[in-house]
Amino acid sequence: MTLSQEWADLKQFRFGDSPELADRLASLVVAGVKKATCSAVANGFEAALGEQQVVLSGEGRPVAVIETLSLDVLPFEKVTPAQAAQEGEGDLSYPYWRDAHEAYFQREGTYAPDMDVIFETFRLVAILDDDFAEGAEGEVKAERAEAHAAGYTALGADT
Repeated sequence: MTLSQEWADLKQFRFGDSPELADRLASLVVAGVKKATCSAVANGFEAALGEQQVVLSGEGRPVAVIETLSLDVLPFEKVTPAQAAQEGEGDLSYPYWRDAHEAYFQREGTYAPDMDVIFETFRLVAILDDDFAEGAEGEVKAERAEAHAAGYTALGADT
């Protein structure tokens, strides 16, 4: 899929550190449940306030456009449960968020108990790949089921 002229000059990026994670997180964005992300300050700012960016699938297909609404620098341990839920991951709980992000930051070599993170909120501007979007709700259900199977039960058994 090629980008329309409207989006062609935007920065493009993938969430996560693997094609599978990129697909899962992009699906959460397309489904409208992921409205935030965070990254290690050590990696620098990857977005600017008001900037629009193209979200790529794990295969590098453009699937959505998002616009950054806020950027806040804070200590990892000061991310709130409400902020964690905005990321739309797992069972939406703070314990899931903390465990998943600590593991992610360890994989990328940036984790420290006192590390600072950039917490970014964004809005979905456009869905660019209807085929990808068709599978997004299934990915959300799989995300919730995997979290529940791992013992995270904030959303209960039927979500």
